[in-house]
Amino acid sequence: MIRIHRAFPLLALPLFAACSSAPPSSVLLENQARCPQQLAQGQMLILRLPSNPSTGYRWELLNTPDALRSLGPEVYSSPDKVDMVGAAGHSTWRFQATAAGKGSLRLAYQRPWEPEPIEHFECRLEVR
Repeated sequence: MIRIHRAFPLLALPLFAACSSAPPSSVLLENQARCPQQLAQGQMLILRLPSNPSTGYRWELLNTPDALRSLGPEVYSSPDKVDMVGAAGHSTWRFQATAAGKGSLRLAYQRPWEPEPIEHFECRLEVR
């Protein structure tokens, strides 16, 4: 029994190290209160903002930092209640942190035919 007790710390050490050092594989960003945001290279950033395209308003991506690569176009998802025509939902973008660097992710919420947006989203990002 004494030999088992002495070996336990050596066997458990890799488990504890793995739990404490790895960043999450993705970061969900839903508002500017979580900004500025730091990411590790290889990490995915998921940006999810409230949206209602049935009103004519859309989020327009104005600036993406060079350290991020887009993983596809905006995806709109409506609420679970499909019987509510015109109900608001969410627009989601996915980015991969590919290189070290700093910059701002900027979007504007507006109708294409109106000169000014009604809302802005800006988040300073740093990829390490």
